[in-house]
Amino acid sequence: MITAFGAPFDLGPGYLNTPSVGVPPRPVVDAVRAWTDDWATGRISAPAMDDPVDATRTAFASLTGFPTTGVAVGSVVSGLLGPVAASFPAGTRVLTAAGEFTSVSFPFAACGHDVTEAPVAAVGARAAEYEVVAVSVAQSADGALVDLDALRASGAFVVLDATQSLGWLPTDLSWADVVVAGGYKWLLSPRGCAWGAFSDRALDRVTPSAAGWYAGEDRWSAVYGLPLRLAGTARRLDVSPAWSSFAGAAVALPWLAGLDRAAVHAHGVGLAARLRAGLGLPETGSAIVSIPGDPQRLLDAGVRCAARAGATRVGFHLYNTDTDVDLVLDALR
Repeated sequence: MITAFGAPFDLGPGYLNTPSVGVPPRPVVDAVRAWTDDWATGRISAPAMDDPVDATRTAFASLTGFPTTGVAVGSVVSGLLGPVAASFPAGTRVLTAAGEFTSVSFPFAACGHDVTEAPVAAVGARAAEYEVVAVSVAQSADGALVDLDALRASGAFVVLDATQSLGWLPTDLSWADVVVAGGYKWLLSPRGCAWGAFSDRALDRVTPSAAGWYAGEDRWSAVYGLPLRLAGTARRLDVSPAWSSFAGAAVALPWLAGLDRAAVHAHGVGLAARLRAGLGLPETGSAIVSIPGDPQRLLDAGVRCAARAGATRVGFHLYNTDTDVDLVLDALR
Protein backbone atom coordinates (compact mmCIF):
# COMPACT_ATOMS: atom_id res chain seq x y z
CA MET A 1 0.00 0.00 0.00
CA ILE A 2 1.12 3.56 -0.80
CA THR A 3 -0.16 6.72 0.88
CA ALA A 4 0.04 9.71 -1.44
CA PHE A 5 -1.38 13.21 -0.94
CA GLY A 6 -3.23 11.94 2.10
CA ALA A 7 -4.97 9.03 0.38
CA PRO A 8 -4.24 5.28 0.47
CA PHE A 9 -3.62 3.39 -2.76
CA ASP A 10 -3.48 -0.41 -2.92
CA LEU A 11 -0.28 -0.33 -4.94
CA GLY A 12 3.31 -1.42 -4.64
CA PRO A 13 6.25 0.00 -6.58
CA GLY A 14 6.43 -0.25 -10.34
CA TYR A 15 3.05 0.96 -11.59
CA LEU A 16 3.88 3.48 -14.32
CA ASN A 17 0.93 2.84 -16.62
CA THR A 18 -1.37 5.72 -15.65
CA PRO A 19 -1.48 6.96 -19.28
CA SER A 20 -3.32 3.69 -19.99
CA VAL A 21 -5.33 3.18 -16.79
CA GLY A 22 -5.13 5.20 -13.59
CA VAL A 23 -5.31 3.49 -10.20
CA PRO A 24 -7.95 4.91 -7.83
CA PRO A 25 -7.38 5.71 -4.17
CA ARG A 26 -9.16 3.38 -1.78
CA PRO A 27 -12.11 5.74 -1.07
CA VAL A 28 -12.99 5.65 -4.77
CA VAL A 29 -12.93 1.84 -4.75
CA ASP A 30 -15.04 1.83 -1.59
CA ALA A 31 -17.64 4.07 -3.23
CA VAL A 32 -17.94 1.80 -6.26
CA ARG A 33 -18.19 -1.28 -4.03
CA ALA A 34 -20.89 0.37 -1.94
CA TRP A 35 -22.85 1.21 -5.09
CA THR A 36 -22.48 -2.39 -6.29
CA ASP A 37 -23.69 -3.68 -2.92
CA ASP A 38 -26.71 -1.37 -3.11
CA TRP A 39 -27.40 -2.59 -6.64
CA ALA A 40 -27.17 -6.23 -5.54
CA THR A 41 -29.68 -5.67 -2.75
CA GLY A 42 -32.16 -3.51 -4.64
CA ARG A 43 -31.29 -0.27 -2.89
CA ILE A 44 -30.35 1.84 -5.93
CA SER A 45 -32.37 5.03 -6.27
CA ALA A 46 -32.15 6.50 -9.75
CA PRO A 47 -32.97 10.10 -8.70
CA ALA A 48 -30.38 9.87 -5.92
CA MET A 49 -27.68 9.43 -8.55
CA ASP A 50 -28.18 12.99 -9.82
CA ASP A 51 -26.15 14.47 -6.96
CA PRO A 52 -23.00 12.36 -7.56
CA VAL A 53 -23.15 13.10 -11.29
CA ASP A 54 -23.50 16.83 -10.67
CA ALA A 55 -20.67 16.73 -8.13
CA THR A 56 -18.36 15.57 -10.92
CA ARG A 57 -19.65 18.36 -13.15
CA THR A 58 -18.71 20.94 -10.53
CA ALA A 59 -15.27 19.40 -9.99
CA PHE A 60 -14.55 19.22 -13.73
CA ALA A 61 -15.46 22.89 -14.01
CA SER A 62 -12.97 23.66 -11.24
CA LEU A 63 -10.23 21.62 -12.90
CA THR A 64 -10.68 23.33 -16.29
CA GLY A 65 -11.69 26.87 -15.30
CA PHE A 66 -15.14 26.72 -16.94
CA PRO A 67 -18.37 27.56 -15.17
CA THR A 68 -20.37 24.56 -14.00
CA THR A 69 -23.16 25.54 -16.40
CA GLY A 70 -20.74 24.93 -19.29
CA VAL A 71 -20.03 21.27 -18.43
CA ALA A 72 -21.76 18.23 -19.93
CA VAL A 73 -21.36 14.63 -18.82
CA GLY A 74 -20.76 11.71 -21.15
CA SER A 75 -19.17 8.29 -21.35
CA VAL A 76 -16.28 8.63 -23.84
CA VAL A 77 -14.36 11.45 -25.53
CA SER A 78 -15.42 10.60 -29.08
CA GLY A 79 -19.08 10.60 -28.04
CA LEU A 80 -18.72 14.16 -26.75
CA LEU A 81 -16.84 15.31 -29.84
CA GLY A 82 -19.17 13.78 -32.44
CA PRO A 83 -21.81 16.53 -32.15
CA VAL A 84 -19.05 19.16 -32.16
CA ALA A 85 -17.59 17.83 -35.42
CA ALA A 86 -21.07 17.57 -36.94
CA SER A 87 -21.78 21.23 -36.16
CA PHE A 88 -19.41 22.40 -38.91
CA PRO A 89 -20.19 22.15 -42.62
CA ALA A 90 -18.49 19.31 -44.48
CA GLY A 91 -15.10 20.35 -45.81
CA THR A 92 -14.23 22.61 -42.87
CA ARG A 93 -10.47 22.97 -42.58
CA VAL A 94 -9.37 21.29 -39.35
CA LEU A 95 -5.85 21.06 -37.93
CA THR A 96 -4.75 18.23 -35.67
CA ALA A 97 -1.45 16.76 -34.49
CA ALA A 98 0.34 14.05 -36.43
CA GLY A 99 -0.27 10.81 -34.59
CA GLU A 100 -3.13 12.34 -32.60
CA PHE A 101 -5.29 9.97 -30.54
CA THR A 102 -8.04 8.99 -32.93
CA SER A 103 -10.92 9.74 -30.54
CA VAL A 104 -9.99 13.36 -31.30
CA SER A 105 -9.30 13.19 -35.04
CA PHE A 106 -11.77 10.51 -36.21
CA PRO A 107 -14.99 12.44 -35.41
CA PHE A 108 -13.84 15.31 -37.65
CA ALA A 109 -12.61 13.03 -40.42
CA ALA A 110 -15.83 10.99 -40.29
CA CYS A 111 -17.89 14.17 -40.74
CA GLY A 112 -16.16 14.84 -44.05
CA HIS A 113 -13.90 17.66 -42.94
CA ASP A 114 -10.54 18.52 -44.53
CA VAL A 115 -8.30 17.37 -41.67
CA THR A 116 -4.59 18.25 -41.81
CA GLU A 117 -1.97 16.70 -39.54
CA ALA A 118 1.07 18.68 -38.37
CA PRO A 119 3.83 17.90 -35.87
CA VAL A 120 2.52 18.78 -32.43
CA ALA A 121 5.29 21.35 -32.02
CA ALA A 122 3.97 23.17 -35.10
CA VAL A 123 0.25 23.07 -34.28
CA GLY A 124 0.25 26.34 -32.34
CA ALA A 125 2.13 28.25 -35.03
CA ARG A 126 -0.20 26.99 -37.79
CA ALA A 127 -3.48 27.24 -35.91
CA ALA A 128 -4.51 30.60 -37.37
CA GLU A 129 -4.54 29.07 -40.85
CA TYR A 130 -7.49 26.81 -39.93
CA GLU A 131 -11.08 27.22 -38.86
CA VAL A 132 -10.87 24.48 -36.22
CA VAL A 133 -7.98 23.02 -34.23
CA ALA A 134 -8.64 19.68 -32.51
CA VAL A 135 -5.69 18.45 -30.47
CA SER A 136 -4.70 16.88 -27.16
CA VAL A 137 -3.07 19.08 -24.54
CA ALA A 138 -0.60 16.23 -23.96
CA GLN A 139 -0.10 13.66 -26.66
CA SER A 140 -1.07 10.11 -25.72
CA ALA A 141 1.93 8.41 -27.32
CA ASP A 142 4.72 10.44 -25.72
CA GLY A 143 3.27 13.21 -23.53
CA ALA A 144 4.38 16.03 -25.84
CA LEU A 145 2.63 19.29 -24.92
CA VAL A 146 0.87 21.53 -27.42
CA ASP A 147 1.56 25.29 -27.31
CA LEU A 148 -1.59 26.46 -25.53
CA ASP A 149 -0.62 30.14 -25.60
CA ALA A 150 -0.32 30.05 -29.39
CA LEU A 151 -3.67 28.29 -29.72
CA ARG A 152 -5.32 30.85 -27.49
CA ALA A 153 -4.04 33.68 -29.65
CA SER A 154 -4.92 32.02 -32.97
CA GLY A 155 -8.58 32.95 -33.23
CA ALA A 156 -9.45 29.42 -34.35
CA PHE A 157 -12.23 27.34 -32.84
CA VAL A 158 -10.13 25.30 -30.39
CA VAL A 159 -11.08 21.80 -29.25
CA LEU A 160 -8.81 20.31 -26.59
CA ASP A 161 -8.63 16.75 -25.30
CA ALA A 162 -7.26 16.99 -21.76
CA THR A 163 -7.45 13.26 -21.01
CA GLN A 164 -3.66 12.91 -20.73
CA SER A 165 -3.09 16.18 -18.87
CA LEU A 166 -5.99 16.96 -16.56
CA GLY A 167 -5.08 15.77 -13.09
CA TRP A 168 -1.36 16.60 -13.27
CA LEU A 169 -1.07 19.74 -15.44
CA PRO A 170 -2.64 22.76 -13.70
CA THR A 171 -3.72 25.24 -16.35
CA ASP A 172 -6.76 27.40 -17.00
CA LEU A 173 -8.42 26.09 -20.16
CA SER A 174 -11.52 28.27 -19.97
CA TRP A 175 -10.47 30.22 -23.07
CA ALA A 176 -10.91 27.16 -25.31
CA ASP A 177 -14.17 26.42 -27.11
CA VAL A 178 -14.41 22.78 -26.08
CA VAL A 179 -12.40 20.80 -23.50
CA VAL A 180 -13.06 17.08 -23.13
CA ALA A 181 -11.50 14.40 -20.94
CA GLY A 182 -12.04 10.77 -20.14
CA GLY A 183 -12.01 9.86 -16.47
CA TYR A 184 -10.19 6.55 -16.28
CA LYS A 185 -6.60 7.72 -16.62
CA TRP A 186 -5.20 10.67 -14.65
CA LEU A 187 -8.60 11.49 -13.12
CA LEU A 188 -8.54 8.12 -11.32
CA SER A 189 -12.16 7.28 -12.07
CA PRO A 190 -13.83 4.15 -13.47
CA ARG A 191 -14.04 3.79 -17.22
CA GLY A 192 -17.41 4.94 -18.52
CA CYS A 193 -17.36 8.58 -17.46
CA ALA A 194 -16.18 11.58 -19.44
CA TRP A 195 -16.86 15.30 -19.43
CA GLY A 196 -16.99 18.13 -21.92
CA ALA A 197 -16.73 21.84 -21.14
CA PHE A 198 -18.23 24.18 -23.74
CA SER A 199 -17.82 27.90 -24.39
CA ASP A 200 -20.86 30.02 -25.18
CA ARG A 201 -20.03 30.05 -28.88
CA ALA A 202 -19.69 26.27 -28.83
CA LEU A 203 -23.07 25.88 -27.15
CA ASP A 204 -24.62 28.22 -29.70
CA ARG A 205 -23.54 26.02 -32.60
CA VAL A 206 -23.62 22.42 -31.32
CA THR A 207 -26.88 20.53 -31.81
CA PRO A 208 -27.55 18.05 -28.98
CA SER A 209 -28.09 15.20 -31.43
CA ALA A 210 -27.67 12.54 -28.73
CA ALA A 211 -30.20 14.20 -26.42
CA GLY A 212 -32.32 11.97 -24.24
CA TRP A 213 -34.23 12.33 -21.01
CA TYR A 214 -31.08 13.18 -19.08
CA ALA A 215 -30.61 16.31 -21.22
CA GLY A 216 -33.98 17.67 -20.12
CA GLU A 217 -34.34 20.87 -18.14
CA ASP A 218 -36.14 18.83 -15.49
CA ARG A 219 -34.76 15.33 -16.02
CA TRP A 220 -37.56 13.51 -14.25
CA SER A 221 -40.36 15.25 -16.15
CA ALA A 222 -38.60 14.79 -19.50
CA VAL A 223 -38.73 11.01 -19.63
CA TYR A 224 -41.83 10.74 -21.86
CA GLY A 225 -43.31 12.57 -24.80
CA LEU A 226 -42.83 15.81 -26.69
CA PRO A 227 -42.41 18.73 -26.96
CA LEU A 228 -38.64 19.04 -26.82
CA ARG A 229 -37.65 20.57 -23.48
CA LEU A 230 -33.88 20.55 -23.13
CA ALA A 231 -31.77 22.19 -20.44
CA GLY A 232 -30.73 25.76 -21.08
CA THR A 233 -27.13 25.04 -20.07
CA ALA A 234 -24.53 22.54 -21.31
CA ARG A 235 -26.63 19.86 -19.63
CA ARG A 236 -28.54 19.65 -22.90
CA LEU A 237 -25.47 17.82 -24.23
CA ASP A 238 -25.56 15.28 -21.38
CA VAL A 239 -26.00 11.61 -22.12
CA SER A 240 -27.49 9.28 -19.53
CA PRO A 241 -24.59 8.43 -17.20
CA ALA A 242 -23.20 5.05 -16.22
CA TRP A 243 -24.12 5.24 -12.55
CA SER A 244 -21.49 2.86 -11.19
CA SER A 245 -18.73 4.82 -12.93
CA PHE A 246 -19.98 8.16 -11.65
CA ALA A 247 -20.28 6.77 -8.12
CA GLY A 248 -16.49 6.47 -8.14
CA ALA A 249 -15.86 9.68 -10.08
CA ALA A 250 -17.94 11.63 -7.55
CA VAL A 251 -15.24 10.82 -5.00
CA ALA A 252 -12.19 11.06 -7.27
CA LEU A 253 -12.79 14.37 -9.05
CA PRO A 254 -13.68 16.56 -6.06
CA TRP A 255 -10.67 15.14 -4.21
CA LEU A 256 -8.34 15.91 -7.12
CA ALA A 257 -9.83 19.38 -7.55
CA GLY A 258 -9.11 20.11 -3.88
CA LEU A 259 -5.44 19.16 -3.94
CA ASP A 260 -2.55 21.61 -4.15
CA ARG A 261 -2.26 21.46 -7.93
CA ALA A 262 1.17 23.03 -8.04
CA ALA A 263 2.42 20.34 -5.67
CA VAL A 264 0.81 17.59 -7.76
CA HIS A 265 2.46 18.98 -10.90
CA ALA A 266 5.86 19.32 -9.26
CA HIS A 267 5.66 15.76 -7.95
CA GLY A 268 4.87 13.99 -11.22
CA VAL A 269 6.89 16.17 -13.54
CA GLY A 270 9.83 16.10 -11.11
CA LEU A 271 9.94 12.30 -11.14
CA ALA A 272 9.68 12.26 -14.93
CA ALA A 273 12.49 14.81 -15.19
CA ARG A 274 14.71 12.69 -12.95
CA LEU A 275 14.11 9.68 -15.17
CA ARG A 276 14.87 11.63 -18.34
CA ALA A 277 18.09 12.94 -16.84
CA GLY A 278 19.13 9.41 -15.86
CA LEU A 279 18.46 8.14 -19.37
CA GLY A 280 19.99 11.12 -21.18
CA LEU A 281 16.64 12.17 -22.67
CA PRO A 282 15.71 15.82 -23.30
CA GLU A 283 13.45 17.55 -20.80
CA THR A 284 9.87 18.12 -22.00
CA GLY A 285 7.98 19.33 -18.93
CA SER A 286 5.58 16.39 -19.14
CA ALA A 287 4.68 13.71 -16.59
CA ILE A 288 4.71 11.20 -19.46
CA VAL A 289 8.04 9.82 -20.68
CA SER A 290 8.66 8.05 -23.99
CA ILE A 291 11.69 5.76 -23.82
CA PRO A 292 13.17 4.47 -27.08
CA GLY A 293 12.94 0.72 -27.45
CA ASP A 294 10.81 -2.25 -26.51
CA PRO A 295 9.25 -2.41 -23.00
CA GLN A 296 10.20 -6.03 -22.32
CA ARG A 297 13.16 -5.30 -20.03
CA LEU A 298 10.95 -3.07 -17.88
CA LEU A 299 8.13 -5.60 -17.84
CA ASP A 300 10.58 -8.30 -16.78
CA ALA A 301 11.69 -6.03 -13.92
CA GLY A 302 8.11 -5.66 -12.67
CA VAL A 303 7.44 -2.23 -14.16
CA ARG A 304 3.93 -1.75 -15.54
CA CYS A 305 4.21 0.29 -18.73
CA ALA A 306 2.99 0.28 -22.33
CA ALA A 307 4.35 0.09 -25.85
CA ARG A 308 3.26 3.12 -27.84
CA ALA A 309 4.40 4.42 -31.25
CA GLY A 310 7.46 2.19 -31.34
CA ALA A 311 8.67 3.20 -27.87
CA THR A 312 8.02 2.49 -24.20
CA ARG A 313 5.64 4.86 -22.43
CA VAL A 314 5.63 5.49 -18.67
CA GLY A 315 3.82 8.09 -16.61
CA PHE A 316 4.23 9.52 -13.11
CA HIS A 317 1.22 10.40 -10.98
CA LEU A 318 0.37 10.96 -7.31
CA TYR A 319 1.26 7.44 -6.18
CA ASN A 320 4.66 7.22 -7.84
CA THR A 321 7.95 7.73 -5.99
CA ASP A 322 11.69 7.78 -6.52
CA THR A 323 11.61 4.01 -6.11
CA ASP A 324 9.74 3.77 -9.42
CA VAL A 325 12.38 5.88 -11.14
CA ASP A 326 15.11 3.66 -9.72
CA LEU A 327 13.34 0.54 -10.96
CA VAL A 328 13.37 1.86 -14.51
CA LEU A 329 16.98 3.08 -14.37
CA ASP A 330 18.24 -0.18 -12.88
CA ALA A 331 16.40 -2.23 -15.50
CA LEU A 332 17.77 -0.22 -18.41
CA ARG A 333 21.36 0.23 -17.28
